[in-house]
Amino acid sequence: MRPAHHLNPRLVALVALGGMVGTTGRYLLSEALPSHGGWPVATFVANVVGSFLLGALLEALLRRGTENPRRRAVRLGLGTGVLGGFTTFSSLAIELERLLSHDALLTAATYAVSTLTCGLLACLLGVVVSARHDRRRRACGPDGAVRPASGGTDR
Repeated sequence: MRPAHHLNPRLVALVALGGMVGTTGRYLLSEALPSHGGWPVATFVANVVGSFLLGALLEALLRRGTENPRRRAVRLGLGTGVLGGFTTFSSLAIELERLLSHDALLTAATYAVSTLTCGLLACLLGVVVSARHDRRRRACGPDGAVRPASGGTDR
């Protein structure tokens, strides 16, 4: 009997490796996008972009069929690992606390609501983009040519 996913050393290592990649990406983003007027730009961008990518990834995996070992590894390595390390609830919470402690109530409220709203919309957009891509992929043949509509005849 195989261990549960969270006890499988290979899957745990895959998530850890993905997490290292994701946190490195977030660190590089924070170096490239400093805070602007008290607004934590890098964390906002990381969370919104990460939400889009996670929505797209999970929709793509769902449309490929039931989870198998390969899809599980992709979901855990990219979704939980890379995107889990790239996005950050803890930094969001710390930045909100800092804004509140500096009496920047309006900025804190705007940041919190914007992050949640934009993150949700980005995730939904990722799902829609992934679904459309899957429909296009299915409509094209292996050579990339568009298949004729079903039920019709070529004359």
